[in-house]
Amino acid sequence: MATRALTAEDFSSTITSNDIVLVDFWADWCGPCKMFAPVYEAASEENSDVVFGKVDTEDQRELGAALEISSIPTVMAFRDGIMVFAQAGALPAPMLKDLIQQVRDLPMDEIKAKIAAEQQGNPPVGQ
Repeated sequence: MATRALTAEDFSSTITSNDIVLVDFWADWCGPCKMFAPVYEAASEENSDVVFGKVDTEDQRELGAALEISSIPTVMAFRDGIMVFAQAGALPAPMLKDLIQQVRDLPMDEIKAKIAAEQQGNPPVGQ
């Protein structure tokens, strides 16, 4: 699967309707973004179970601001609609591969239970 451009109109629906979504926030003038693009594209070809989105921060300024993107490239990972990773800086291919595997391996039932407990004002289980 190739990368897909995301906009403010389809960002939320893409995140919530797919199991795993990685998002690359980039801009055309950004040198590190251009160096990271082929690494990200190659990962998208190797991981058909993951949606790889790209947000052009010049074109989608409000979306970048809403997500507090202050440096690019920034990579975010979402699992079951929950942001589980966000980091500025281009990732080398082995680190991106490792990130994808870590996102796949997350204990989402535990994470969702912890979030639910926090939203209800209860301490997380085991604390």
